[in-house]
Amino acid sequence: MATDTVEGMSSHLRGLTVTTLAALSGLAAGVAANEIAAGAGDRLAVAVLIAAIVVQFPILSVLGVDIDDFSAKDYLFVAFMTFSLWFVSWGILLTTAAL
Repeated sequence: MATDTVEGMSSHLRGLTVTTLAALSGLAAGVAANEIAAGAGDRLAVAVLIAAIVVQFPILSVLGVDIDDFSAKDYLFVAFMTFSLWFVSWGILLTTAAL
């Protein structure tokens, strides 16, 4: 009903927020890894990825997502989405820099 109150985010908005932040964090980590790392073998790029994953959880909390309700699946989703977009974006940047 219209008079019911909703506490927190709807599941759709929560999923959209988590996915968007993970995707943008992965892209930002890929660009940062390209700027910071010396090349494809530099382990500093992995540190950038890990930092991008870890920093998302306080940001999600500030955005109103209840991270106390996160299960292992949610944490793995955030890590996988961030890794995937980091891998693709950094790979493209490494390839275009070699041309």
